Order: sequence, then C-alpha cells, then structure tokens
Amino acid sequence: MSSTNTIVVLPDQSTAQLPRKNYLNQEYGLKSWLLTGDHKRIGLLYLFSITFFFFIGGAFASLIRLELLTPASDLMSPDTYNKVFSMHGIIMIFLFLVPSVPATLGNFFLPIMIGAKDLAFPKLNLLSWYLYMAGGIFILSAMVLGGVDTGWTFITPLSTHYVNTHVVTAAMGIFIAGFSSILTGINFIVTIHRMRAPGMTWFRLPLFVWGQYATSILIVLGTPVLAITLVLVALERTTGIGIFDPTKGGDPLLFEHLFWFYSHPAVYIMILPGMAVISEVVSTFSRKRIFGYTAVAFSSVAIAVFGFFVWEHHMFIMGVSNYSALVFSLLTMLVAVPSAIKIFNWSATLYKGSITFEAPMLYAFGFFGLFTIGGLTGVFLGTLGMNIHLTETYFIVAHFHFVMVGGMLMAFLAGIHFWWPKMTGRMYPASVSQLAAVVTFIGFIFTFFPQFILGYLGMPRRYAAYPPEFQVLNVLSTAGATILAVGYLLPMLYLPWSLKYGKIAGNNPWQATGLEWQIQSPPLTENFVETPIMDHEVYDYEWLANKTAHEVETVG
Repeated sequence: MSSTNTIVVLPDQSTAQLPRKNYLNQEYGLKSWLLTGDHKRIGLLYLFSITFFFFIGGAFASLIRLELLTPASDLMSPDTYNKVFSMHGIIMIFLFLVPSVPATLGNFFLPIMIGAKDLAFPKLNLLSWYLYMAGGIFILSAMVLGGVDTGWTFITPLSTHYVNTHVVTAAMGIFIAGFSSILTGINFIVTIHRMRAPGMTWFRLPLFVWGQYATSILIVLGTPVLAITLVLVALERTTGIGIFDPTKGGDPLLFEHLFWFYSHPAVYIMILPGMAVISEVVSTFSRKRIFGYTAVAFSSVAIAVFGFFVWEHHMFIMGVSNYSALVFSLLTMLVAVPSAIKIFNWSATLYKGSITFEAPMLYAFGFFGLFTIGGLTGVFLGTLGMNIHLTETYFIVAHFHFVMVGGMLMAFLAGIHFWWPKMTGRMYPASVSQLAAVVTFIGFIFTFFPQFILGYLGMPRRYAAYPPEFQVLNVLSTAGATILAVGYLLPMLYLPWSLKYGKIAGNNPWQATGLEWQIQSPPLTENFVETPIMDHEVYDYEWLANKTAHEVETVG
C-alpha cells in the first residue's frame, strides 16, 4: 500500500498524544449527544442503555436465586415469583441479548471496518436508539404497574385471558423495540452493500462484518413476525375476538408457530454477533489468519438460513404430528453443523499460533467452553425421546443460559475488552481484567451446570417451591450466581477507572490488522482523513509487519 493511501501509525504509541478532534471531545454538551448522527456516539448511547437494562434484569435474576435457596416459597408469593422471572426474561432477551453486540459494537465499528465514514442512514440510526429507549420505557412501565406473569414467551391462554398482568404494555414495548432492531438491520445491510472502501471485496470483509450481515437478515425477516404475533395477542386480550382461543374459533398452536418462527431465529440473532466477535479476537491473539475464512463466513449465512427451519422443536409435546416432529428433529441436528464448523475452524486457527492470554482471549476461551456445552446439550433437546423428558425442566434453563448468557455475554465482554482501547484511547489494568474473565467463567459453571442435573432429575422450571431433595444443587447454583455477579461487577469498576487513569493505548495496542486499528484512538468524527484503499487480504499479519517496518523506517 502506498503512503498516499495509508494512515500512518506513530511508532512510539506509548507516548503518542491523543489528537484534539475526535468523536468524544468535539462537542461535550448533552444536546450534541442526543441529536448526534455519529455512529460511534450512538453506539455508546446504546452501550450505556443496554448496561442499565442488564443490571435491572440481573436484579430480577438475583431475586430468583434467593427464592430458590430454600424449598418453600418463603421470600415471595408464587404470583410475585411468576412476575419476577417473566420480567427477568423479557428485559434480558429483548433489551439486552438481542441488541447487545449489533447496537453497540456493530454500530461503532462496522462502518470503520469497511472504510466508511458513517452508516448509510445516520438519522435513521439515531431514531433506532430512541425507539429502543421508548420500548424499554414501556417494558419498565409494565413492571412498575404490576408486572407480567406469562413468562417471556407470552404463551396463551395466560397472555390472552388472565387480568392480573400488564401484557399489552409489555407487548407494546417489545413491538417498538423490534422496530429499532429492524431499522438497525436495514442500515447495516445497505451500508455493507453500498459503502465499502475501494478494494474491500466481499472476501476481504472482516468476519465481524459477515456476522452482522447475517444477523441483519435474520432481524429484518424475523422480527415483523413477532410484531404481528404480539399485536394479535393484544387484539384478543382487549377485544375478545377469537384468534388463539379455541372456544372462540381460534387455535392456540397458531400462536406457538408464529412466536417460535421468530424466537428460534432470535437465538441466532443473539449468538451470531457474538461468534463474529470471537473470530476477530481469536485471529488477533493467535497472530494468524482465520483457518477456513470462507467456510466461517458462509457458516454465518448458513446459520441464518437454517435458523428459520427449526422452530417446531420447541413444540414437540404440544400436539404436533409425529412426522412433523421427526422432520424438525432432523433439521435441528443439521443447524448444529455450521456452528460446529466455526468451533473447529477457531480451534484450527489456534493450532501453532502465537497465542497471548490477554483479557479478550480469556473471554473467548470462556465462550468456547460454555457455548460448546450449550450446543451439545441442545442435541439432547432436539432428540424426540429426550425432549419429552427434559422439556419444561431446569435442563432447558441451563441449556439456554449456556448458549445465550455463557456464549453471548462472554463474547460481548470479549468484544468490549478488545475494542475498548480503540473506543476510548485508554488501556484497562491487564491483571484485573484477566481475573474478571476467570471469575466470570467459574461463577457461570457453578451457577448453571447444577441445573442440568436438576432438570434431568425432574425439577420443573418456573416454580417457586420444589422438593427438599433438590435444595443442595439449588444452593450451589445460588452460590455460583454470587461469584458470577462479582465477575460482572469488576469491569464496571475498572473500565470507567481506565478513562482517567488508564495508560494511553496508542493506535494499535494489539497489533491487529483491521482498518479500525490503522486509524487514531479514539477515532476522528469522520473516521478517516482520506478514504482507505484495501489492497491486501483481511487478517494478513505479514502485511502488517511489513507496513509497520516501513513506517518506522520512514518516520525514523
């Protein structure tokens, strides 16, 4: 790459002075943030908002674990317990897990990674954040007014008949937040298609971009189905017309089909962006190009496609035909193949790599372990005979949390730690961040692995009371949740601390190859001084070494 097309990285990065004009210090006022069109600032607005909702959802989780310390329902009434686990699920899924990586890291880095100055529709991007906040306000309003006791699935007839719950308010919040996701997905798709830098071909895209692209397709195609389903629930609840009520000519299985047609692809909406983060982290901290780049890229698209064909495995005990159940059981096994390709290729990337155990890599290793356990236990649930025994038990709870929380949250934390120096220009304390990763992994294992045993032994989920013989495992799970909380709280302490006291990061502290690492930290408001030209393969560390040597020689 010629010097006219390269943004020079200062060789002495430890003492490099942070430029004055960047996205953080150009305008300080609150109004400048609330009316911003800068994708980086909008990404930070999402980060603050999502963190807020995460801790509210976590507070509900703490109440659940405290209730289950003892076999009797002695901390809260069963009705209150129903509302607590329902609000925990609704907040965590729709306000944290679904938007976490795309809305924060995706918003911040996707344009930079393809050489663009912003997303295709900056005002639409800001509108999506306002819609997200409006949806969150509706959901919190439902909580304040008295809560929802249907579970996060809004299953009928609980959501359409019972009067002591604020289903319509919560459904309206999810409806509005869903449009936020749709606008973000459309923005990402258009940006990736139309705004790539010269030379940035499809097979020079970072795998993070491939993951966001596949996720955006899922969001745009699947979220309207959920929106329609919740509108139908609200109509039946408020007007009494028969849509899902069989006594009025409705069909309760119709609700299940509509809801899970979105909600199983939503699993991949949550996990695909996390997988995309892991690809970046594994490549950087093993100093190698991702093994089988094309296979990993297309596996993201394959997961998005297959994700729309497996929803009925949530309904094996609900009266579907044996033939239909057999077909969906087979499809469930097939959807595991693209995920297995990713795990295999990441492992092959690590082989003979120059691995360093920075905090992002430790979180990535945690992702490997937890997501693999979650995926393998999903095979049991996709098998008809085992599914009948395990459905509606704590085995489901453990499986879901290993995949979604263990996988997605570890990947999210890996991404935050990986790109934090670029976002802020500061480094966090290495030893404390590594400790946080290890504590989080240990806490998670102690929290949710006992629940596999509880579920296999027959303990049903969503019950405030349980037989005394299950208490020891529940106490272990609650103790693990305490350790897990420490792991989550540590980054909330040292990351803000680093904003003032952290060492200046320089432009490329990890010596990574992506375009985002070839510009200043924090980035300029317009990202690039001039449009970059991509004339090398992604994850090309030989190119990076030659480039750095050339710049040192030129500047020195």
